[in-house]
Amino acid sequence: MLGGQKLKEKLLEAGRRAVELAKKTDVEAEAFVLHSEDLTIEARDGQIETLKKAEEIGLGIRVLRGSRIGFSFTTDLNQAALEETINRALEASLYTAEDPYNVLPDPTSDYPAMNTFDPDLENTELEAKVELARQIEIEARRYDSRIKIVDSSAYQDSRYSVAVVNSRGIEAFQKAAYCGIYISLMAEENGDVQTGFAVEARRRLKEMDPAQVGREAAYNAIRSLGAKSAPSRSMPCIMEPYVMTNFLGVLSETLSADSVQKGKSALQGKSGQVIASPQVCLVDDGTYENGISSFPFDGEGWPSQRTVLIDNGILHTFLYDTYTAGKDKTQSTGNGTRGSFRGLPSVGTTNLFLKPGAEAPAKLWEDIERGLYVTQVMGVHTANPISGDFSLGASGIMIEKGQLTYPVRGLTIAGNLFAFLRDIEGIAEDLRFFGGTGSPTVRIKALSVGGE
Repeated sequence: MLGGQKLKEKLLEAGRRAVELAKKTDVEAEAFVLHSEDLTIEARDGQIETLKKAEEIGLGIRVLRGSRIGFSFTTDLNQAALEETINRALEASLYTAEDPYNVLPDPTSDYPAMNTFDPDLENTELEAKVELARQIEIEARRYDSRIKIVDSSAYQDSRYSVAVVNSRGIEAFQKAAYCGIYISLMAEENGDVQTGFAVEARRRLKEMDPAQVGREAAYNAIRSLGAKSAPSRSMPCIMEPYVMTNFLGVLSETLSADSVQKGKSALQGKSGQVIASPQVCLVDDGTYENGISSFPFDGEGWPSQRTVLIDNGILHTFLYDTYTAGKDKTQSTGNGTRGSFRGLPSVGTTNLFLKPGAEAPAKLWEDIERGLYVTQVMGVHTANPISGDFSLGASGIMIEKGQLTYPVRGLTIAGNLFAFLRDIEGIAEDLRFFGGTGSPTVRIKALSVGGE
């Protein structure tokens, strides 16, 4: 494994070489170079079941022959492999359509300064990370004797370095890392079995709290024991933060400029219009402090930024990469995301979150006579991002006279995502991220709940 400075030099040098070789064939070029090291540890019953380390390095080359695009990648950074990869990209460009919006970004001002790498992730002994995985399970079982089975108690981390070099003068490098812990388990009582899950992802190892994650998963399972059905009716609904992030994931598809331009978003032509409750402020922020998706630049080397998508319920803008920005005669929002060197950039989110309110979560349901506190939804991927219609499996806890009462399951909740946004009538203070998406607890005026 190369040291930090040597790795930086290696990735940048590979990017420069690839771009210079491509330029000799009279094309514009961009090199995206990635080195990553991933660790996964899974424990069960105090024993380590999985310990996996993976290391990868590779380069993706994008060439522009006029307005025709070609792409190829390699995991070998030597001269001969780079030449072969460029030739494959050039050949691919012969079979793509001309498109005037196929352009590479120009260099811009300095990138935002960010501390994206925690040295503790590199310096901490493996055994200490193993103990984190074990500790989650210990705490979950300690929480309640009804926790009978732990499917998996795990620790993961990822360290990665990215270099982007293009023929217009962009040259960027950054090293980053994040870590996460999670547990999946089952509780049992009188023949009734319920599952529980909890997860936490952080930039810094010292922020990991295995005790909290273990207790949360156990609590999630225990609170569902003895669940029964609920009557079918329209009622107010409270969405837990994790549940709400599922809906934000669907919404993010409609806020992609790519979806809008292809006619696959119901928000096409609605910029400047009211599309949500006045309480709604939705932000995508690639510079968010401690966000696990924060990075100084996107997959094209364009600076990251904070983009307010919806403010006071009004749609302000969409998410753009260089290609979609050219089509709309605007600038990229730094959302040319790239999961690997094996593919081209495309429009995606960074740290997408619903801005929190000022109330404690319990305040949101204290005046509800009868409603549903939703703790889980299933099948969110089936929601239609164009029409916004959804019908999802759900479970939760009934609200009666302002109190959380008994658990319910086997329900469906149905509605329309855009009506859902307009019907938000309360947002709590408890913003919580799950990966790169965050939300507080949210109150919805009413949804159709199908039960018994």
